[in-house]
Amino acid sequence: MPKKILIIDDDPVIVKYLMAVFSDNGYETCSAGSSMEGLELVKKEKPDLICLDIQMPGEWGPRFYRKLRKDKEVKGIPIIVVSGIDGDHAVKDAVAFVKKPFDPEKLIGIVKNTIG
Repeated sequence: MPKKILIIDDDPVIVKYLMAVFSDNGYETCSAGSSMEGLELVKKEKPDLICLDIQMPGEWGPRFYRKLRKDKEVKGIPIIVVSGIDGDHAVKDAVAFVKKPFDPEKLIGIVKNTIG
């Protein structure tokens, strides 16, 4: 069964691009345009990995992350932060921090190291 990656980003262009990169590499994807929507999807989809943008309208990535970590069922899901701003301190136990624009090969390498 393919591993599932949840992409949380408010930029539809980035979401489409990430979905293409991940599915081309054999991963299943789902996406959310906001962190509120992301929290609901995490519980519903139980992804193997979350690809999180930090800067989003309504609620910043770090707040989503703190809420996620409070939920026993989903708090162990690894997170890769993909963002245009330097915010690696914002999600302190993220597996990796990838700055936009990113190299898809590098991102897939991190994903493979993390969830296989």
